[in-house]
Amino acid sequence: MAGDPRFQPVDAAVVPRFADVATFLRTKRHEVHSDVDIGLVGVPFDLGVNYRTGARQGPAGVREASRLIRKVHPTLGTRPFDTCNVADLGDAPVNPLDKVASIDLIQKFFEELRENAITPISIGGDHTIPTPILRGLVKDGPVGILQIDSHPDTLPELCGDTLNHATFMRLGLDEGWIDPKRVVQLGLRGSRFGDDIQYGLDQGFTVITIDDYEELGRAETIKRIHGALGDQPFYLTLDIDGVDPAYCPGTAVPEIGGLIPRDLQVIIRSLAGKPIIGADISEIAPCFDPTGITCVTAANLMFEMLCAIAEGRR
Repeated sequence: MAGDPRFQPVDAAVVPRFADVATFLRTKRHEVHSDVDIGLVGVPFDLGVNYRTGARQGPAGVREASRLIRKVHPTLGTRPFDTCNVADLGDAPVNPLDKVASIDLIQKFFEELRENAITPISIGGDHTIPTPILRGLVKDGPVGILQIDSHPDTLPELCGDTLNHATFMRLGLDEGWIDPKRVVQLGLRGSRFGDDIQYGLDQGFTVITIDDYEELGRAETIKRIHGALGDQPFYLTLDIDGVDPAYCPGTAVPEIGGLIPRDLQVIIRSLAGKPIIGADISEIAPCFDPTGITCVTAANLMFEMLCAIAEGRR
């Protein structure tokens, strides 16, 4: 399998990073079409949060920061743009004044990607977005989930509302697009509402809190992730608050004492070649990070996801 030369990204060795319009990883902007293998998508939605908004600006921030990324993975040697057609598909449509309408619009957008056999990597947006994304992608039975997060997102409701950034994992079970025996929640920490984590354990989730992670170490954690997910399709969702806010302060609900970017690089790299049906990085709120390092980190992790998925597509 070889990538179409028309889909080659802008080469930073030829065109300066500061030049031209920003796209994800400097890829070509393209409409949804079956020619695209991996679609990079913005989901500028933050109507599902109950504290601080701002994640609607995440896609724009990561597009700008991703000017830094080059073409070849430094460890795996993966050349995703040589083996797959990768394009920036723009942003999923949203209605900034209507949460329910936005969820429906996002779902329909990802249904179109599934119909065209496009594997999406999405930048949010708050952590409500896996709900419409997975509703759009999953049609042939439940899938596994690798959730990297400081919160389990298993509440039945938040402030009387059942569709928000704290409920998507429970919704996934209720609606049948998550296989509870193939769920891994990594990095959970911080104060809780109640028995949030226990709910997942009762359903069969593999839960690795940050305390567990420190005891297990990175290599053993990776073994447990692979053992739980197996070789069947799964979805990767990364809430940027899973990263310690010392490294990623640009998020609505920062929780101290988290994973470091290096850990996530190695963990995501370990997934190369696995059957990943899609991925997202959510809760990036550039307005809370004047340094821009949150968007830089997200752009690098997006490239890690791209290389892992490209190995599987190849």
